[in-house]
Amino acid sequence: MSKPLILVCNDDGITAPGIRNLTEVMNGIGEVYVVAPDSPQSGMGHAITIEKTLRCDPVVIDEGPQKDFSCSGTPVDCVKLAVNVVLPRKPDLIVSGINHGSNSSINVIYSGTMSAAVEGSLEGIPSIGFSLLDYSWQADFGPCKPFVDRIARQVLEHGLPRGICLNVNIPKADGPGYKGVRVCRQADANWVEEFDARQDPRGRGYYWLTGTFKNYDPGSDTDEQALKDGFISIVPVQSDLTAKGMLETLNKWSFE
Repeated sequence: MSKPLILVCNDDGITAPGIRNLTEVMNGIGEVYVVAPDSPQSGMGHAITIEKTLRCDPVVIDEGPQKDFSCSGTPVDCVKLAVNVVLPRKPDLIVSGINHGSNSSINVIYSGTMSAAVEGSLEGIPSIGFSLLDYSWQADFGPCKPFVDRIARQVLEHGLPRGICLNVNIPKADGPGYKGVRVCRQADANWVEEFDARQDPRGRGYYWLTGTFKNYDPGSDTDEQALKDGFISIVPVQSDLTAKGMLETLNKWSFE
């Protein structure tokens, strides 16, 4: 049998250590194409490029059998270009990451890493977003790589329904490693934003977005709790954002 065709992408940029480690793992599973942004695209969510041209050029980043392509667009642009232009056929799996930093809870909404995985699910391609809770460029990805391998192989074996992808968050390894894997729900949390007002050398004002992450969810079955307990969290994410529980209520309102 031929090897599965795997697309690797991210939002930290094609040279980020996270994607290079993810590529190394995927090279042990299938035939790999890497199509990733040429510069960091964190926090881009599901943005696409519609008013500028896109470039997608082959590059050589490191040794390996994979084929690397650097794209001038967003993570979602990368998936769209890869599926429709770059790859020889529809991929069997899309993996995004490994992100430098958490994409648990509400962070999934803003994440370019996860939006690439969601875009894959919209195309009917089994897709996974991987994130490591370590923002450092020198983060140690070694301890999590066996779990990344195992999760990817499980998705290849079992598949995923159209419109559903997996959000995998991995705590920073401590001591002997991870306690295991938990399948979870997304915690109810948000960011309380603050804007740090400053002035440039010419006296013009500008702002830096800062904030504090607030977890309001005491549940033991959430991704935040799993990560706190030292487990890798897996949350199934769907593209259908309909609040189905609200349909009956809205139908009782008078819109005439």
